Amino acid sequence: MEASRLYSTKPVQSLKPTKKIPLEEDPGKASDALPLPLYLTNALFFTLFFSVVYFLLSRWREKIRTSTPLHVVTFSDIIAILSFFASFIYLLGFFGIDFVQSLVFQPSPDVWIAEDEEEDNEVLLAKEDARKVPCGQALDCSLPPLPPAAPIVTTQKVCDEKPLMVIPEEDEEIVKSVVAGTTPSYSLESKLGDCKRAAAIRREALQRLTGKSLSGLPLDGFDYESILGQCCEMPVGYVQIPVGIAGPLLVNGREYSVPMATTEGCLVASTNRGCKAIHLSGGATSVILKDGMTRAPCVRFGTAKRAADLKLYLEDPDNFETLSVVFNRSSRFGRLQGIKCAIAGKNLYIRFTCSTGDAMGMNMVSKGVQNVLDFLQTDFADMDVIGISGNYCSDKKPAAVNWIEGRGKSVVCEATIKGDVVRKVLKTSVESLVELNMLKNLTGSAMAGALGGFNAHASNIVAAIYIATGQDPAQNVESSHCITMMEAVNDGKDLHVSVTMPSIEVGTVGGGTQLASQSACLNLLGVKGASKETPGANSRMLATIVASAVLAGELSLMSAIAAGQLVKSHMKYNRSTKDVSKASS
Repeated sequence: MEASRLYSTKPVQSLKPTKKIPLEEDPGKASDALPLPLYLTNALFFTLFFSVVYFLLSRWREKIRTSTPLHVVTFSDIIAILSFFASFIYLLGFFGIDFVQSLVFQPSPDVWIAEDEEEDNEVLLAKEDARKVPCGQALDCSLPPLPPAAPIVTTQKVCDEKPLMVIPEEDEEIVKSVVAGTTPSYSLESKLGDCKRAAAIRREALQRLTGKSLSGLPLDGFDYESILGQCCEMPVGYVQIPVGIAGPLLVNGREYSVPMATTEGCLVASTNRGCKAIHLSGGATSVILKDGMTRAPCVRFGTAKRAADLKLYLEDPDNFETLSVVFNRSSRFGRLQGIKCAIAGKNLYIRFTCSTGDAMGMNMVSKGVQNVLDFLQTDFADMDVIGISGNYCSDKKPAAVNWIEGRGKSVVCEATIKGDVVRKVLKTSVESLVELNMLKNLTGSAMAGALGGFNAHASNIVAAIYIATGQDPAQNVESSHCITMMEAVNDGKDLHVSVTMPSIEVGTVGGGTQLASQSACLNLLGVKGASKETPGANSRMLATIVASAVLAGELSLMSAIAAGQLVKSHMKYNRSTKDVSKASS
């Protein structure tokens, strides 16, 4: 049975104002009066029943062996017999009577089907009778308009306007077990074998536990099989983020339509204006400076001298080939590029850098690092591995080592914007942009103590493209390290603008890139999957597009600030006056 037919998230509307349908009945149960929880009481009586049976059988066998009359009983025999009858009566009452009642008093499904069909027929008849056009040339069978229906008043408390969920009986039992804690929520996929059904059951259990409605969170229309074990655990739905297109963006002689997933007004429009200015000026040029993912484990020795010995060994060029063979054996694409070490007392931080093909490469480099650590244990048996990552990498945190050494793809992108384009498209002047960039992006960021933040809003564009193309959004932290430079050229007539981004971390295979929506966005850019001709070409092209889009975004936002348009444009495009609640209803 498909889950799409089992669950309906549409609110159930009453068709007959005079008919009351109880939505949920919760009569008191006999088990509520038990001093112990039901499962403990059941276990107690089960144990008692089998224990006294064993005891009585043993006693009767002993009497037969010793020729003692069976009617001669001791005090312990009497207690055992009474316990036997008590436990037998309890088990019979708990299992036998309840089972018989469920068979006798269970309503037939035909009753509900017939009632639903009757109401559906009445709705269809009401719609047909309400038509205003004649049903024949000489016959006027139109009916007068029906009087407005009286408002239906219900006394049931609705929590956050939660719609009534129609749940099959077998799933209702699972929901109750999840709410009771007897079935772990995380195990539903493996127990049921149906990822969407598991998400629907988990969602309903969550609503009952919290008393909050998730009616605005979509459930249908998503492939939950595709995220199992790799993208998201314990799903209850998915979030809809609109995707806009900026472009065409002309980079290195090729045009790209850049997908941007965002909920911020003006962002796509502003980036699109920057793309237009770059295109009218002949396009941008982008260069990949470095391509290497990093991982830095932390190891500890008994003395600082031993830590220094390992540092000298790892940084010795004569040992690099041996370490490369050990590192590279776990991957076809992971190739060790270099090792950089830093000592803090007797602790050593080893920063490995390797190429990773078209993958972002965190797992790939981690496996290679583990190979090297296992290899080093032979000659450095006193080495204590504290962690595979010691934050000298550094991942998902602003760090000077990434700003200086780079991580992932290091990219520089530049363009020369014609003076006419600056005036007509960007609505400002070359002099104003150069001065604003110096005082805002350079001096202002220095005054704030910025680390890699010498830009206007690089993270805005990076985050939007990352979400659209299935990248790790948390890596927007170091991927947005950017310095924006502007200067007047050609005797002050034109504007040279560039962005330098040393740590763009992207991939076109693995992770969220294989999901349908994200894969479509990568396909739009022409970088979907792994490059068959040159390993790593697609991921490098994606990094180039990211940097070029940042260049367009920087150019447009700086122009808006220089022209005094920032507040005006955001008030126009980012402050909706529509009542969203009324529109959705």
